Amino acid sequence: MKRIVLIVSAGLLLVVIGCVLYASRMIHRGFSTRTEPMQMEKALATAIRGRAIPSRYKTMKNPVATTPEVIHEGMAHWADHCTACHANNGRGDTMYGRAMYPRPPDMRQRDSQEMSDGELYYTIKNGVRLSGMPAFGDPGDEDVDSWKLVVFIRHLPQLTGAEETEMQRLNPKSPDEIQEEKEEEDFLKGDTKSATPATKMHHH
Repeated sequence: MKRIVLIVSAGLLLVVIGCVLYASRMIHRGFSTRTEPMQMEKALATAIRGRAIPSRYKTMKNPVATTPEVIHEGMAHWADHCTACHANNGRGDTMYGRAMYPRPPDMRQRDSQEMSDGELYYTIKNGVRLSGMPAFGDPGDEDVDSWKLVVFIRHLPQLTGAEETEMQRLNPKSPDEIQEEKEEEDFLKGDTKSATPATKMHHH
């Protein structure tokens, strides 16, 4: 019995020492999102994220049928709300995505595609704490738009080039882009008072 107590105590001591060393290293390195996290931090973040989703969502099926119309509606919603961090193709390689941690996952890959419909839906609706993923929509399980996003996420691995091109037209535009489009349109209409090609069609 005494030997078992000594073994357990030694094990706990090693865990405490490991935690102290890890904390010291983190304090020395800081918590910048620019640096790649250590394996322990990755494992802890993944475990916490998995346990943050209520169990009933893990087996929940999407009540919205997968049809071309639903895929297109989900695609439009994604293009308008999600591309800043996730990119049109779901890869996550965007200006904002590269600057945050946890990085937005590649939604086309196995880890994301193997999540249940309910897990994807819950993540969209409630966001992920200590990350850049916000909560969208109102509480409850009747948000059809979020379920349509789940349908589109399932479609991401088969996204075509033509669909990506269409999504680019649906992406939000900055005030400068909107103004430039208006000035170009005015110029093409012959409204030279509103815009001139030499000074307003291109910003440097």
